[in-house]
Amino acid sequence: MASNAPNSSQSVDNQSEIVDVHTDQPEAIASSSSACSQPSTSSVPRTAGESLSEFVLQLDEYTPTMPDPVVSYFMHSAGFSSTDPRIIRLISIAAQKFVSDIANDALQHCKMRGAGQTKKTAKDKRYVLTMEDLTPALAEYGINVKKPHYFA
Repeated sequence: MASNAPNSSQSVDNQSEIVDVHTDQPEAIASSSSACSQPSTSSVPRTAGESLSEFVLQLDEYTPTMPDPVVSYFMHSAGFSSTDPRIIRLISIAAQKFVSDIANDALQHCKMRGAGQTKKTAKDKRYVLTMEDLTPALAEYGINVKKPHYFA
């Protein structure tokens, strides 16, 4: 599987997989045609704090889906205020991820519900977000949604 070179920092096996000796985790390589791989770009491992600080610095150029004033309003109404736009964008990204996960779970519920139905047109399959699919997806995140009595 892996070569047993005593001073080698990386090993290559027959399935084009590189194993980093420092982390013992396999990494995929871009091309399987090269038998030898270049050593990693940095020999010093980065800490989690360094990665986080680089990520926060990249938020200056990022335009989130939710506008900053909207996020600032909801942060202020919840009792938190910040003048740093990177913090506002970080919270915006977290909210976007939360909404995206809920929408993806609702889509999976819709697909499972429609799996028992016969397929008439497989090419033009469109999904509609309904409360029937959204309610169980929100329940997984601890949000209970009930229809008002006048819709029952």
